[in-house]
Amino acid sequence: MSDWLVLVLGMLGACVVVVLVTFVRHRRAPEDEDPNETPDVIEYMTMWIGVVYAIVLGLAIAGVWEARDSAQSYVQSEAQALHEISERVRVYPPQTRDLIRADVNSYVSYVVHSEWPTMAHQERITDHGTALLQKVRQDVTDYQPKNDFEAQAYQPLLDQMAAADQARNARGDSTGATMPSVVWWGLLTGAVVTVGMVFALQIRRTKRELLLAGLFSATIAFMLFLIWDLDAPYSRGIAVTAEPFLNLFPGITS
Repeated sequence: MSDWLVLVLGMLGACVVVVLVTFVRHRRAPEDEDPNETPDVIEYMTMWIGVVYAIVLGLAIAGVWEARDSAQSYVQSEAQALHEISERVRVYPPQTRDLIRADVNSYVSYVVHSEWPTMAHQERITDHGTALLQKVRQDVTDYQPKNDFEAQAYQPLLDQMAAADQARNARGDSTGATMPSVVWWGLLTGAVVTVGMVFALQIRRTKRELLLAGLFSATIAFMLFLIWDLDAPYSRGIAVTAEPFLNLFPGITS
């Protein structure tokens, strides 16, 4: 099932629940109940609960978006470092240069075509990918420069190799969910309490009040879906892609 279909069904479901609860409550309400006599303290509490929950939702969205942005920067840094290695080895002899470039291309191809689905479904990087990057490291570090020109390029290559390895490790650490379970319980509980406080105001079955109550609950459902969708940076709808690798290595094959 598509994530966006889940979103639509969730928002519609939230609206339906609010409308049904309103109708049931209206039928079971005492005949002498006056919705205009809602205590001021309930209105005050409802306002502050909504404000506090809105702040919590905002912080949660900011947190998962920052985690996704960081994950995207790890991918960009790794791809750029590997691209620099592939370009800087041009000063090496053809045999060494071609070997390093071939191993870099093999690693990038594996990451894009094989490791990325593993990250999306199993939330981890693979040992084979680590071994392929280790092969590139060995190619770079084992070469002995033959002249001063090659020696000047050697240390920058080591720096780029270290940057690629660091970015890969960071990418591996960012594959899982960023929101702890206790935070999710708090968000869901807060949503129930916030929507439930709407009924404490004794809303009536007028079209305006039902529409506003439905839109309010649908908005909360959308915000929770957005947090859930961004919580896994490499899967679901708004996911980090391998586009930096594809842009810098357009010739890779599966």
